[in-house]
Amino acid sequence: MSLLGLDVGTSGCKAAAYSLDGACLATAYREYDELHPRPNWAELDSRAVMAFVFETIAEVAAETKADPVTALCVSTMGEAMTPVSASGEILGNSMLGVDLRGAAHVDRLKEEMGQEAFYAINPNILAPNYSLPKLLWMREHDPETYGQTWKFLLWGDLVYFRLGGRPVTSHSHANRTLLYDIRGEDWSPTLLEWAGIEREKLPDCVPSGTIAGTVSDAVAEKLGLSKGVQIVVGGHDQCCNSLGAGICEAGQAVCGMGTVECITPTFGHIPEAAAMLGNGLNVEHHLLKGLYVSFIYNQSGVLVKWFRDTFANGEISYEALTAEMPETPTRLLVLPHFEITGAPDFITNSAGLIAGLRTNTQRGEILKAIMESATFYFAESIDALRAMGIDTSEFIATGGGAKSDAWLQIKADILGIPFVRPKITECGTLGAAILAGLATGAFSDAKEGIEVFVERDRVFEPDPGRHEAYRDLYGQYRKVYPAMKDVLAAL
Repeated sequence: MSLLGLDVGTSGCKAAAYSLDGACLATAYREYDELHPRPNWAELDSRAVMAFVFETIAEVAAETKADPVTALCVSTMGEAMTPVSASGEILGNSMLGVDLRGAAHVDRLKEEMGQEAFYAINPNILAPNYSLPKLLWMREHDPETYGQTWKFLLWGDLVYFRLGGRPVTSHSHANRTLLYDIRGEDWSPTLLEWAGIEREKLPDCVPSGTIAGTVSDAVAEKLGLSKGVQIVVGGHDQCCNSLGAGICEAGQAVCGMGTVECITPTFGHIPEAAAMLGNGLNVEHHLLKGLYVSFIYNQSGVLVKWFRDTFANGEISYEALTAEMPETPTRLLVLPHFEITGAPDFITNSAGLIAGLRTNTQRGEILKAIMESATFYFAESIDALRAMGIDTSEFIATGGGAKSDAWLQIKADILGIPFVRPKITECGTLGAAILAGLATGAFSDAKEGIEVFVERDRVFEPDPGRHEAYRDLYGQYRKVYPAMKDVLAAL
């Protein structure tokens, strides 16, 4: 028997099968593009993405006939919801977190309820990137689709349902809608009433690790899976990433380096609200019972992809481009506001900026400055966590960006904290697979699964001299946005 982990993200989906002794048996990947039909709109074609998800499952299933998949679990992005009819038809695209539709409703919620009262129910910083404003926008501007919708399904929920399981959502995913009560572990009557959202249009909330059913015989035959494959409810991608990085206790932190970079510290309780809110930090369920996480996130890998596509026509490998970077810190500053920023600021009216360019500036310097400033974005929040007594001695680096030695060294040098790369860096699929094994009895507890699957590859220690140089550059970075705020808002 083997375990299948799926990871559905904003730019691609992955599937990976793992044997019970920890070997990766097969992987598959499909890439897709965001759709931007109008300014400030960002969508995924839900039908096309589901087809890609099924393709990856089928590809992996074909390569694991000797050790067939017996259980699968899904790690997916948060916020983006797909409208589905009672017959199971996908009625429209899913709006991504960077889509700004419905932003006015966030302002209204702040005015009518207030951030503090809202945070006591759903500890997120109110911003347009969550599901609620999109649902309210759809009800106003596309009432026909809203009315025809049986369930609004987040991406994990949609995958379970299309495979033949129940349309349920994990606590970590429900939290991303702004309609969830973190202490009640269910949809909040107060927030549903304020929004006028019908509870029956939402899936049931269940803990990660719940069995949502089995893959239907028809789908199993189509995908080449054995009959009776169990569908295990996964969770928000960063939570799955945390487990896949080997984190199962409070006081540990993962740095997921994907399209969006996310630093995820883990807590053994719901932290004190005033301090978290004061520092613009959220709280969400981990996959494992009794653990919670927070997210500090912003654009990262997407900026490197933009650089490659713009300055190298997408034809030069990342390895070749990073080889052009200077060894010493640059004197350039990049403001990573190319899209709506993430936690803790959620700035919607800014723009990207590259400062310090000269006629002798080389391409490699610009790339390194992007990596440097993408890391600077996180420094203030990490300092705030330290001041709250929440500290970590290292970060576990995961995702595509973790394969870059140069980038991990930049991060260690800037933050002054070691970065650890595990041997398997695609930890979303790995965390989902560990959870599938835990839910179906292959492992007695999370630690056993981690011992089987997670192994360290390399530790990147900070260089004291470069760390001091970066602290000086960070001081300049912090001045850029205040100085340019009005101009960038106008742009």
